[in-house]
Amino acid sequence: MTLNLRSACIIIVFSIFNTFIFAQQDSIDVFVKEQMTKRRVPGLQLVIIKDGVIVKKGNYGIANVQDSVPVNDETLFTINSITKAFTGISIMQLVEAGKLDLSSPVSKYLYDLPERWNNVTVLQLLSHTSGIPDIIDEDEAVLISPYGEEASWKQVLELPNVFAPGEKFSYNQTNYLLLGRIIDSLSGMSFNEFITKEQLVKANMINTIRAGFGATKEVITHAAGQYQYSKGKLCNTFFSFPRSLQTAAGMSSTATEMAQWVIALQNNQFFKNEKTLSILFTPAKLNNGKTAGFSNLLNGYAVGWPVIVRKDHPAAAAVGGGRSAVFIYPKDNLSIIVLANLMGASPDSFIDEIAGFYIPDMKESNGFGLSTSIKSLKLQLDKKGYQNAIKIVAKMKNSQSNFSENELNGWGYKLIKQGRIKDALEIFKLNVYLYPKSENVYDSLGETYAELEQIDLAIKNYEQVLQLNPNNNNATNQLQKLKAIK
Repeated sequence: MTLNLRSACIIIVFSIFNTFIFAQQDSIDVFVKEQMTKRRVPGLQLVIIKDGVIVKKGNYGIANVQDSVPVNDETLFTINSITKAFTGISIMQLVEAGKLDLSSPVSKYLYDLPERWNNVTVLQLLSHTSGIPDIIDEDEAVLISPYGEEASWKQVLELPNVFAPGEKFSYNQTNYLLLGRIIDSLSGMSFNEFITKEQLVKANMINTIRAGFGATKEVITHAAGQYQYSKGKLCNTFFSFPRSLQTAAGMSSTATEMAQWVIALQNNQFFKNEKTLSILFTPAKLNNGKTAGFSNLLNGYAVGWPVIVRKDHPAAAAVGGGRSAVFIYPKDNLSIIVLANLMGASPDSFIDEIAGFYIPDMKESNGFGLSTSIKSLKLQLDKKGYQNAIKIVAKMKNSQSNFSENELNGWGYKLIKQGRIKDALEIFKLNVYLYPKSENVYDSLGETYAELEQIDLAIKNYEQVLQLNPNNNNATNQLQKLKAIK
């Protein structure tokens, strides 16, 4: 009798556990599909690793729109600049072998460079802080010379430095061209061979090996299409990378094989010394001692890896082509891989929220990403009501210095994204109370009143914008629309 009761309890416990896990997975699926719909993403792969084990895999949508081919486990996605993370690992393998020093000038390893590049260090190449000219026109995504790779290289050699080494961050493909040449020289083989031998083979990335480097024009089985929107229409896009730039971009992989690579990296299959991984993810410092990167989120750049520098849940965050991302949260034993076939999908902007399914503290709705002062205010407003925001803040000393105008505005828009538009309205009112001479706060408040169909109040706030700045075109246009409705 006791044994049967115990068995029944075990069954119930496992049933509850499985129900929780499946519900969690379903919630993630729903979230991913919502993001795909919002961003009009045709196809996407997701893999989540927790404590060194794959705990979630998902294939969503269409890999090739033309033929309605669905995404599956074997679909290969172009990972673009995530290739740089592979290059960073290769550089650290050479450091471990005693062949390279990150702090040494590039002139120690390459001898045919302009004298003005001599003081640039290997780490400055890796972190895009070198100041040397770019061989790619980033706005047009083409080589700077219409006559090809060799002509572009000759042109780069003649151009002046853009800024002093270490002065600032500036994304630059010449950096990785030089790193490829260093790998060729010090490894005794081509960087393609070195990366394949020392990473792809060790992580058993069979399909990645088969796909090769450079996003060539060869037909690759199971390759997803590459798309972008132009004038509202979905269009094909294609990039082919010359050999000299294949350390910068051009690899293709599956989310599962990228997960195998991440697990191998964290299990020290690529390195001999456990400290090497920490160095790989340590952001480079500018001459002023600060870090810099692509954005407020990706606010640092390490050894081939963009990084998220923050107190809570920092991450190494390799991104590529505005469509693929690999986030590793070292302190949380969590990694998330998202590969998509749409340029502009920007998975880096929503991966933190996926992490929140495993780490509740990372949910935006729980205040993740807010400063200490605003997070404290949030806790009070959640208890006392957002309509009391001005009253609560008015009692505080130095209230304006506690709360940044931009962060309050950003928080308001996060609340709107969470479907809490009335709470957002109160935060925008608070911002007007704190910053009455800012046109931007009235603009946000007017926009929110308009969304709530409170037309008179929307008009009043847009008129205030124009009083502060008569040249604000958005306010002028919105007023015309609102007065037409009224």
